[in-house]
Amino acid sequence: MTVARTVELEGHIIDSGTMGMCFGVVMDMGGEFEVEEFEVGRHKHAETYCRMRVMAETEEELRAILHELNQQGATVADPRDATLEAAPEDGVVPVDFYSTTNHPTYVRVDGEYVEVEDVEMDCALIVERAGPEDSQGVDDADDADEGESDDDTRVYTKVLNAVEEGDLVVTGETGIRVEPPERPRNGGGSFGFMQGGVSSERPSASLIEEIADEMREVRENDGNVLVVCGPAIVHSGGRNALADIVRAGYIDGLSAGNGFAVHDLERDLYGTSLGVDTESLEHPRKGHKHHIYTISEIARLGGIEAAVDEGIIDEGVMYECIENDVPYVLAGSIRDDGPLPDTITDSIEAQNAIREQAQEADLVLMLSTLLHSVAVGNCLPSTTKTVCVDINPATVTQLLDRGSAQAIGMVTDIGTFIPMLRDELLE
Repeated sequence: MTVARTVELEGHIIDSGTMGMCFGVVMDMGGEFEVEEFEVGRHKHAETYCRMRVMAETEEELRAILHELNQQGATVADPRDATLEAAPEDGVVPVDFYSTTNHPTYVRVDGEYVEVEDVEMDCALIVERAGPEDSQGVDDADDADEGESDDDTRVYTKVLNAVEEGDLVVTGETGIRVEPPERPRNGGGSFGFMQGGVSSERPSASLIEEIADEMREVRENDGNVLVVCGPAIVHSGGRNALADIVRAGYIDGLSAGNGFAVHDLERDLYGTSLGVDTESLEHPRKGHKHHIYTISEIARLGGIEAAVDEGIIDEGVMYECIENDVPYVLAGSIRDDGPLPDTITDSIEAQNAIREQAQEADLVLMLSTLLHSVAVGNCLPSTTKTVCVDINPATVTQLLDRGSAQAIGMVTDIGTFIPMLRDELLE
């Protein structure tokens, strides 16, 4: 082994599995390691410290190993400031740019670590200062304005298509500290640490009570609850219960696709969802056309809000969102009929709208929609609590694997879950 660097790990790295994962990363990627110092925390709140020397055959192999170790929370000992390079043009990042995780991240600029704003996975890191700087991020002291301080420095994430020419982009692994969530010492309750196991045998009533308690706490602390909705909510009869929850003030934002809104509105206009009466399960004549008639009627009126103002729409989830000033994002897809005038058909614009919602959320309810929940999950920091509910166990597992450290997964009928949650909240 011809090249080496020393890295450090600190925290509850044993019981959270971080240390073992780091050892495995080095060996799996063809490197070697030597533990130089190891201090084990000997009581409940004590942290463990490990310093190890990592070796590889080439600089390129070592850089790859260090990148993976960084994602697990290891930091290079004797750190230097992060390397910054100006973006060569709009939508283009420098070679070897740092690709983010969704964990809390800090970047070392001018000898100080700055917390990254709007943490999100698979983004670039942008450094912004109030004073002039060169492309490597070094201030020109002769030209800098007096009175500027490190507080003027910001580091934040940008998706690649939003990067602008001249943006200072963090490259390499130097000067970056990632803090993956650790197993809470108090157990964490139902929102367990990195909870990946999913079972339909779990006590649904007690879990729903836990979710309701969390929603109450978020509301009491002026937090934000985001609900991600799939059409199955309407098909399975959970629509009215969700509307009650919105009306009661427990929902601060709604994210869905065109289909959910269409079927919610169809239920109001025709009493059907996808042409089926959700009460009697009968198929009315021309019921299969009701959803497209609904789209046409809403478009004729000028949108959902206009339909509510005209009194044409007077119940349902979208109605309650309009009446209670709950912002919603309807993101379109190539599968959409219509779509509704309120649906965002530009995918980049829809991503940005979803991203803005996700970054404000303290708790996210992902209700019976895989693709839309994955889109929202990609924008969430790992510290955001999530609740994933679907009848398909594979769907729940996939959603929990998006990276949340605090999650509840329930395999159940969404038409049963939402009324139970409504009853628990409004009792």
